[in-house]
Amino acid sequence: MTISTRDATPPPPRRRPAGRRPGRLGHSGPGGGAWSYIEPPTEYRGTTVQVCGLFPFGTGASTPMIGVPIGRHLYTGSAVCFDPISWYTRAKLITNPSVWIEGEPGMGKSTAVRRMVLGLTAQGVTPLILGDLKPDYAELVRALGGQVLRVGPGLDRINPLDAGPWRQVLDRVDERTAAVVRSAVTDRRLNMLVALATLVRRGPVSSDETTVLSAALRYLADRETDLPPVLSDVLRVIRDAPPEVRAVTLWQEEQDLHRFRDETNGLRRTLLALLHGPLGDTFEGQTTTAIRLDTPAVCVDISSIDDTDELRTAATLLSTWSYGFAQVEAAHLMADLGLAPARTFFTVLDELWRALRVGHGLVDRADGLTRLNRQKGTGTAFITHSLADLEALPTAHDRAKARGFAERSAVLMIGPCSEQELDAVSRVRPLSHAERREVLSWSAPPSWTATEGSETVGRGNFLIKVGSRPGIPVHLEPTETEKQLGNTDFRWRMA
Repeated sequence: MTISTRDATPPPPRRRPAGRRPGRLGHSGPGGGAWSYIEPPTEYRGTTVQVCGLFPFGTGASTPMIGVPIGRHLYTGSAVCFDPISWYTRAKLITNPSVWIEGEPGMGKSTAVRRMVLGLTAQGVTPLILGDLKPDYAELVRALGGQVLRVGPGLDRINPLDAGPWRQVLDRVDERTAAVVRSAVTDRRLNMLVALATLVRRGPVSSDETTVLSAALRYLADRETDLPPVLSDVLRVIRDAPPEVRAVTLWQEEQDLHRFRDETNGLRRTLLALLHGPLGDTFEGQTTTAIRLDTPAVCVDISSIDDTDELRTAATLLSTWSYGFAQVEAAHLMADLGLAPARTFFTVLDELWRALRVGHGLVDRADGLTRLNRQKGTGTAFITHSLADLEALPTAHDRAKARGFAERSAVLMIGPCSEQELDAVSRVRPLSHAERREVLSWSAPPSWTATEGSETVGRGNFLIKVGSRPGIPVHLEPTETEKQLGNTDFRWRMA
């Protein structure tokens, strides 16, 4: 029997075709050595001085480097810079300088805003914290050399009809410009007065009553001297019923005076409640300490107001917003006229929901007071716990209006929150499944064996979301100085 030696010889090895380039995972096929999975390398960031020896392996980073250093990327460890003003003016990443910040209590929302305040102050921007409820920002503003006003019973008072330093503007402009300025001041005063009346009534002010209030404010503006009018002046004018005020009603003749007074009985009762009710000592009288915009930052501390006094809290927030924004508009007009240097502002509206849910129609009033668009040179940060806070408003109209605050914000900073909250956020800004899983992981319960000094899971984590772009997960770690200047648990630590 003959056996062929050729049958016992192993086949020759297969050779890859000459000149064939390997794929991303190497050469495929037997003997190619292709990898089935390649772990992505860790990305590090450094200056050209530090990493110049790694050339040509350095590459551009994917996270923004323009703005205030807000923290580090949760996966790459690279620095992330963000503030709404820098992203609007310098990076051109957003269409308006506004940010909506939300998350569970105690998870770092105020810490993130304090970091923005600190960085923007160094850039020459003037932060305005118009209504600090805890307070979260007062110590930081004092450390920066800024102005801190304490508003509340027995403390500083803000006249709700004080529209800022307009007198020095009126003295230096022509009559036509002065007429425009007076009209703008009257509109702002009317908006503020109607808002306060809405709070006291817990209901809307009628159109006829608004017309009478507008006529009374114009009457006072025409006779205004160095000091602005106060609430008692408005009540006196409506009670005296001069022809200029009655001219906007159906009761213009002298014999109709009693009919005019009958029609305005409800309005006068509301003004009396403002003057002699729980809000009187806070709002009746001239402003005791004026806001100065020539300081590095301004904080209006209203923490002396009891948390359960929702009426006074909401009224004070609205008054400080109105007064602060009037100062901003006056500063811009003075800069346009060459009377003052041009300035940029960053306004912080914390605990927004506390003012909006107290009375019907306050969303419209707050929207009119706070709608400072990009032409006003002002960035805005809205801070709240949840979009569900806005769902607690009394009417569907108010709820739809309030959602507009979040929808108009160019940037959403989402901290640790629940799955139900992410459903609500998704109706404002689309979130991918990966983004939802990431945010939900920050709300995982901590271990029962947590020791003293251990950090809360998810504290300082935020997802920075702009439009439909992928969100940037970032972790903010405050410095020791920031912790000392913003410690809201100081009473627990003292104990």
